[in-house]
Amino acid sequence: MGLAELREELDRVDRELVKLYRERVSLVSEVAKEKRRSGRAVLDPAREEEKLDSVSAFLKTELREKLPGEGIQREEGTEKEPKGAAVQGEESGREMPLSGESEEDSRQAGVEIEFHERAVRELFRQLMSLSRRWQQRLLGREPSPASGFREVSEIPRKKKRVAYQGLPGAYAELAARKSFPDDCRFLPSESFRSTVESVLSGEADFAVLPIENSSYGAVADNFDLLLQFPEAVILGECFLPVEHVLMALPGGALSGIRRVFSHPQALAQCESFFREHPRIEAVPARNTAEAARRVRESGDRELAALASENAAEIYGLSILQRAVNQQKSNTTRFLIVGKEKIYERGAERLSLSFELSHRPGALYHVLGSFLFNDLNLSMIQSRPVPDRPFEYRFFVDVMGNLSDPDVRNALSELPGFRILGNYSDFSDAFPRDSAFPAERIKGGI
Repeated sequence: MGLAELREELDRVDRELVKLYRERVSLVSEVAKEKRRSGRAVLDPAREEEKLDSVSAFLKTELREKLPGEGIQREEGTEKEPKGAAVQGEESGREMPLSGESEEDSRQAGVEIEFHERAVRELFRQLMSLSRRWQQRLLGREPSPASGFREVSEIPRKKKRVAYQGLPGAYAELAARKSFPDDCRFLPSESFRSTVESVLSGEADFAVLPIENSSYGAVADNFDLLLQFPEAVILGECFLPVEHVLMALPGGALSGIRRVFSHPQALAQCESFFREHPRIEAVPARNTAEAARRVRESGDRELAALASENAAEIYGLSILQRAVNQQKSNTTRFLIVGKEKIYERGAERLSLSFELSHRPGALYHVLGSFLFNDLNLSMIQSRPVPDRPFEYRFFVDVMGNLSDPDVRNALSELPGFRILGNYSDFSDAFPRDSAFPAERIKGGI
């Protein structure tokens, strides 16, 4: 049979598969009706595992009938061996091929069975995922596997206390002021940890944490921080364009600068500046606003800071150069963290964390659950698990809402996940007549 004829046969088989799929979906619809009447849940893990074992065993039987060289162990006490059976080697204890079959034939047969067994399990795993997805749509909204999360019409943000890491003039404060109205209190805090602790203790209602930068990447420690405090919940996010400005004491000049202070990420984002000025030393500081204050208090015109333009105004420094960072579209994404397990009705991003066992395809199956539920995976980040060398925890962002049937179906397939939050973009949620006035501090990480 030539290639054209083979393709015609494949097309015929595929049409039959489509018909069988439609027949299966029709039966699944009837199952959904029965579950609605009985009140049973869509997901039945025991039934699904039983189904996978059943189709796997059926496939093995079918293949062994066609591959007699594959060894089938003889049961103890039986007089006869099944067709295609192998006998055990008296000394080695391993399966021996049938007479006339080479060990290589037997090995190849075993490889073929192993491949197709895994393939058919994957095929039916996805079929069952699609079946659950269809049932979820037919049944409408059901209780979500959302670990106690509650849907609300909106997240209250007026007259709240908002903690951020750094001093007045830090980029985190600007993110806070972009996300909350002017009637809020903005509370500087010493560290990222202390901002979260202030929320959990009740001293603040929200905390603002940088989580990733478009140029520099993830703020890895803050991923870990979210897991160290299980009560912390992501309630919103803010995208803040960042432009680093070089500033020094009045009378200072670029030619005389010897050391520049700033947050390590800000220094990394301005790497090209330091390559162009190799005589200038980059010195890490806890945040950009602290760097600006340090320069102000030093009285030394050979020192400079990289911070926001507003920080220069707040600390009385002169701007030596604007837009120092090499990426002009430089943007930092901040998370708004609270402690109440709620999400807005229109929330668009879902953050999750999970750990996986060391077995082939573990991550593939998790990512496949998003693919086959038509969900967009917008971010994946791995972090080492403490005290477990070379084992990793994964953080993912998925575009979706906990009330969506497809999201609920995807979550039902994830092993041991934790929902970090389901949230929307808080940026510029409260229109202002003008930019932040200087007395309110506009600020920049």
